[in-house]
Amino acid sequence: MVTLAGLDRYVSYVAKDRVYTNIADIPHRPVALVLGTSKYIGKKINHFYPPRLDAAQSLFKHNKVQAVIVSGDNATRYYNEPQTMENDLVRAGVPRRYVVKDYAGFRTLDSVVRAKLIFGQDALTIVSQRFHCERAIYIARAIDIDALCLSADDAQGLGAMKIRLREVLARAKAVLDIYILNKQPKFLGELETVILKAPPPRSQYENP
Repeated sequence: MVTLAGLDRYVSYVAKDRVYTNIADIPHRPVALVLGTSKYIGKKINHFYPPRLDAAQSLFKHNKVQAVIVSGDNATRYYNEPQTMENDLVRAGVPRRYVVKDYAGFRTLDSVVRAKLIFGQDALTIVSQRFHCERAIYIARAIDIDALCLSADDAQGLGAMKIRLREVLARAKAVLDIYILNKQPKFLGELETVILKAPPPRSQYENP
C-alpha cells in the first residue's frame, strides 16, 4: 500500500503545473488528444463524457488547438468511441476535417504513444478528467511529448471515488509498463496525417 500511494503521488508530481482548468490560461498546442470513454453507461449518460467534449470544442473555438484527435475503442459496429466523439464535436461546431479518429486507443498508453508514432505529434493538449490527465501526462513525458492537459469537470459522488481508487492501481501499472515491461500499443500501422486549421494572427491568441 505504501508503494501504491508513493507511485500515485509520483505521477501527480510529474504532471504538476501541467494541468489547467481555465481555458484562458492554457498555452497553445497544435493538437488536442481527447481520451475516449463511453457516452452511455446503460441507458444513462456517462458523467465523464460531456465535460470532455465540452473542453475539446472549447479549445478549438478559442484557438488553443488547431485540430483534435479523438482516441478510443471501437469494439463493435454498435460501440465506437471515436466516431461518437467526432459526431458530437461536429455538432458542437468543430469542422469534421479537423477531427481525426484514432480507432486503436484501447487504453491510455495506446492513445498517447500512437499520438506520437502514428499521428506525428510531439506536443499535445490532452483532454480528460484531472486524475486521468495526470497519468496521461506521465506517459507522454516518458516518451518525450510536451503535454499539457485541460481538465474536464469531474463527476462527483461514490462512483467518482471508486474510479479514483482504481486510478491508483492504473498509475502503478503505467509505471510498470513504461519502465519495466516496455509496453507498446496493441496496434500501430501506417502513419496518419492531422490537418491543422490555419492559426489566427499571433495577437489573437488569448494567452501567447
